[in-house]
Amino acid sequence: MAPTRDDLHLSGGAPAPRIRFGLSAKLLLLTVLFVMLAEVCIYVPSIANFRLAWLSNKLAAAYTAALVFDAAPQIPDELSRQILDSIGARALAMKLGQQRRLLATTELPSEVLQEVDTRDMRPLRAIVEAFRTLLVARDTDLLRAVGPAPGGGQFVEIVIPEGPLRSAMWIFSRNIVLLSIAISAISAALVYFALHYLFVRPLYRIAANMASYRADPEDRARVLAPTARHDEIGFVERELAEMQRDLANMLHEKTRLANLGLAVSKINHDLRNLLASAQLFSDRLARLPDPQVQRFAPKLMRALERAIAFCQSTLSYGRAQEPPPDRRPVALMELVEDVRDTLGLQPDSRIGWITSVERGLTVEADRDQLLRVLVNLARNAMQALESRAPNDPTRDQIRITGRREGAVVVIEVADTGPGLSAQAQAHLFEAFQGSTRSGGAGLGLAIAEELVRAHGGEISLVEGTIGATFRLKIPDRPIPLHERRGERAHA
Repeated sequence: MAPTRDDLHLSGGAPAPRIRFGLSAKLLLLTVLFVMLAEVCIYVPSIANFRLAWLSNKLAAAYTAALVFDAAPQIPDELSRQILDSIGARALAMKLGQQRRLLATTELPSEVLQEVDTRDMRPLRAIVEAFRTLLVARDTDLLRAVGPAPGGGQFVEIVIPEGPLRSAMWIFSRNIVLLSIAISAISAALVYFALHYLFVRPLYRIAANMASYRADPEDRARVLAPTARHDEIGFVERELAEMQRDLANMLHEKTRLANLGLAVSKINHDLRNLLASAQLFSDRLARLPDPQVQRFAPKLMRALERAIAFCQSTLSYGRAQEPPPDRRPVALMELVEDVRDTLGLQPDSRIGWITSVERGLTVEADRDQLLRVLVNLARNAMQALESRAPNDPTRDQIRITGRREGAVVVIEVADTGPGLSAQAQAHLFEAFQGSTRSGGAGLGLAIAEELVRAHGGEISLVEGTIGATFRLKIPDRPIPLHERRGERAHA
């Protein structure tokens, strides 16, 4: 029974495409064809056996008649003809010892076209001769059949027309065909209904669900509900449902990111205008003669310039790669002090700041990008410490260390805060996933990792420390040989 149109719908879903010659029809047709093929394989030897059996019956009747003729040699011609007619023969003979006797004949037979010796008949020859009789022979053709003669005889033989044999074979073939059709219909029905309910209906259900899911893949209500089956169909249902859930979550996340990107682009436009206005005010502020103003105004100007540059590249994350780093020797101690000023941590702040950088240590990096990395890490540390206010600078500290290990500069940013949860560590450098702070976007570590990787370095969380410690490894920039030769010449 093929599924109806209602079978191809799910609640709220789109109908599956109409199939003109579906799997059910193909299954039914193939079942009938295979059963008929099996019946043909059975029919071929069966028709040959039927022919031999029919001739054997005739020879058995002929042997009985031969005994009658042998016991009473003077049988009237009329009675002899009746006996031959009863067995359907034209002539009857039997060989006893070395003597072959013609026991009875209705008339002298014409040419005999075929001979059949039932005592020695190979299977292939029996099949070929059976189909010759069925398809080629005429009703008036004569056939000589030879069979065993019990008792003292060697064999008994008869000459019969092929018409009755041919008619009997056609009747047998017709019965075989009718029986084959009946068996095919019953077998096909049983196989069809069994496979239909086991495979076809579940496949239609899966196909209908896929069509419905395609119409709105973000709708989690359209995810396939797997059955409790433990076979291949059940495996397909569970895997499809899992794939649909993952895809729905991914599309939902992408939609969220797209909406966030639109919001960021709007904020970015207005924020750049505000920062440009702040830059104008800072220019006027730099002209004041106050020593404190003269000290902090250049830093304020550089901070505003970096902020404007950051706004211009805000949308680069996720849409395009960060620009390649412009690597130059950077004094790490000076850079760390800029990080401290950017965060606004003063000697009298409630959060302690400890710096331990090797004297004169330089790192070959893009200064602005490395500043962004350290600011992101230090700001995360500061926010983690502020979460347990009131703060004590002897307890709540941020520590930045720097050292050289061969051709690699190692920088560590550590804090004495509560550390990272297992959930945060599982998605540490994934955008919008690693933040555990309420209101946090989870972008700081993702940006930091991208910038460090652009320098050919690596960033990792150091395990077994108080709070959270992030270790950066920045390798020195490779210098071509001709540049090294030029430096030595100048030296």
